[in-house]
Formats: sequence, C-alpha cells, structure tokens
Amino acid sequence: MNDFLNELWLHPRHIQSRAVTAENPDGSPGGGAKSPALAGSASEHLGEGWKTRPSVHIPSGNVFTVADIEGPGMIRHIWMTCLADGSVYRLPWMRDVHPWRDLILRIWWEDQEQPSVECPLGDFFACGWGRFAQVTSEAVCVNPGNAMNCYWQMPFRSHCRITLENRSPDGATLYYQVDYTLQDLPDDICYFHTQFRRSNPTQPKQPHVILDGVRGRGQYAGTYVCWGSNSVGWWGEGEVKFYIDGDGKYPTICGTGTEDYFCGSYNFENTSTHEYQTFCTPYAGLCQVIKPDGLYQSQTRFGMYRWHIPDPIYFEENIKVDIQALGWTEYGKFKCLSDDVSSAAFWYQTLPTQAFPDLPPREEMEV
Repeated sequence: MNDFLNELWLHPRHIQSRAVTAENPDGSPGGGAKSPALAGSASEHLGEGWKTRPSVHIPSGNVFTVADIEGPGMIRHIWMTCLADGSVYRLPWMRDVHPWRDLILRIWWEDQEQPSVECPLGDFFACGWGRFAQVTSEAVCVNPGNAMNCYWQMPFRSHCRITLENRSPDGATLYYQVDYTLQDLPDDICYFHTQFRRSNPTQPKQPHVILDGVRGRGQYAGTYVCWGSNSVGWWGEGEVKFYIDGDGKYPTICGTGTEDYFCGSYNFENTSTHEYQTFCTPYAGLCQVIKPDGLYQSQTRFGMYRWHIPDPIYFEENIKVDIQALGWTEYGKFKCLSDDVSSAAFWYQTLPTQAFPDLPPREEMEV
C-alpha cells in the first residue's frame, strides 16, 4: 500500500489544497458556495452560502470543462457520479444500464493538443458495462449509488484541463469533485495517461491490442478489461504480452493466461458453488460478472482490473501490450474466439503524448 498515512505527520512544505466542484468551478480560495440559487430550486429559500449548485447539466453533444487548473500541481482524487435524463434508457433491455460509454473523459497536460487521457467514463472507473459494480481497490473505488472514485496521482507543471463529452442523444447531470494540490514538483516527473480500445469481435489469431504507439520513457500502471463471451465454455486462456523497448515478434513479458494476469487462477471458479467468484483486492480483481437472465441479457460478461502499483512495468523508449482471445475445443485444443473485448490502459510517461487511435463511433461503443 502507498505510504499516505505515513506522510500525514510531515510538514506540508508549502502545499496548498484545492478542489474543483460545481459549487467552486475554478477552485479559487474562498470561492465555494457563491452561486446564487435558481428560482424554483430546492435551495432558493436558504440564502447565501448554502447548497445552491451541486451539479451541472451537460446537453447532448456538448463538452463540459470539468477543470482548468494552472500549476504546478497534482491531481490527487476524482469523484464523479452522473444521471441520464432518461428517455432513451427506458427500453426494457436498457433499464439498468447507465450512459457511461457515452460520456468521454479527456485530460490534457501542459497545453498539448493531444489529450493524454481519452476514455469512456465507466471504463476509466472500472465499470465499463454501464452497470454498477462495487470496486474496492487502491487506485479505483466505485461505491453504492454509482459513486466513482480514482486515486491515481497526476502531476503537472503548468496546466491541466479536464473535460467530459456527452455523446448520448440525451442530456446528463454530473456531480463531481476534483481534489488537487498546488505544489513544487521534482524535475523528473512522468504524466498520467489512459487509452481505450475495443475489438468487437476479436479476429482469429489477432490479439486484442490494449496499448500501442507509445513513445517516451515511463512505466505501465494498470489494465481494465471488459470481456463479453460469445461462446460456451471457458474464454480466458489468452496470454497478456508486454513488448518493451523495441521487442519485435516476441515479447519480454509473457503471462500464462487471462485469469492469471488478473491475479486469479483456474477459471475464477468457486469450487464449492461451481460459479465464477468475484473479488476485489488492492491491486487486482474480477469485480463484475453479468449473467444471462434468460431474456435480453443473453451473454455472460466480465469486468477485471490489474493495477501495477507495486510492480510497474518500466520502459525507456516504447511499449506495446496485447491479449489473446482463446478458449478450448471439445477435443482439448486451444480455440481462437470471436469475443467482445474492451480495455483501458493506464500508464505514466514523459511528454509529448503520441496521437491515439480515433475512438469508435458511438454506435460501436454500445454495450
């Protein structure tokens, strides 16, 4: 675990705490709870300094600037929860699904044109299937009421900008808080990055690429994967491979199977119940299993995370990460699968950030 508790007794060394919220959108000192209450709102009778603007509304097709911060500083915690306006999510097979794939989180560092984070909101917070899953880990916590939290530390020297794009045909209401500090930083910082990719379906003998195109020095910090099984039987024989600093056909780090990479074993099976066993630990977990319901939910779906916090994977020049989609034939041979695999890769690197692949159209992001 990180030594946060061991740091609380240290002298703060000229560190200033700030937070960007709907109540204090620029994080300024003494700038909170100043918005006037709207006529007809729940707080119009309370007067100044009370709860007047706890959320913002993002219309369909709009981009909302969550934070625009001058550094040097460090993002230390992000909390978000959102509600769809609702009309398009009332179809029977969507009644429990949230529009988290329609909300695209982006973060820019130091006035780059290329964002260093570009990821659907749910996948960023390890809930890529649009359904609530309790996540209890060191880097990400998702708590009851669809409260999404991340604790990745994100340093920046001069500027940080965070936006949320609403690609849904409906509006969304966002509650949020970005906790950060203004502070001096060492010379040799790396910047936080996240990239989303999807293969739907995976192609025979073509691994799903989790990350590629990275140029710079840094360390790989984590993986979240949504896996939708389209076949009967076990789906997780594929290996996760890390190609580091010029590796060609063969990787430097090669795992033994999907559940092994996510720190489980033997099909994630509870041998007493003969069912998948969900689990959450500080650094790895099978946080979600969505089972067929005999009606609209026809496939089994899984959400898994692995945070390389105590065991980062370092690279000096470049890195590529991929995962195979493999199951079994009835004759005991490995079988290439055509499954639905989405991933979010988390890493730190020096700037500049290389261009990411374009996100798929909204229709191809649906779950």
